[in-house]
Amino acid sequence: MEKDWMHVFSTTMEHISQIAKSVLEDNDIECILIDKRDSSYHFGEIEVYVKHNHVVRAKYLLKDL
Repeated sequence: MEKDWMHVFSTTMEHISQIAKSVLEDNDIECILIDKRDSSYHFGEIEVYVKHNHVVRAKYLLKDL
């Protein structure tokens, strides 16, 4: 991943990560989801990353998730 991507949101639930992705994409913010959960037991988190120039707006849009 390139240096200009920054972490803005984490969740343990896949459906919440997909909602976050949809919210960002609906607002023209490109994002990446990185699943850091264990493949067998599903502990860990799914992280959402956006480009550095969209961090503030993305955090604002995702604050209620």
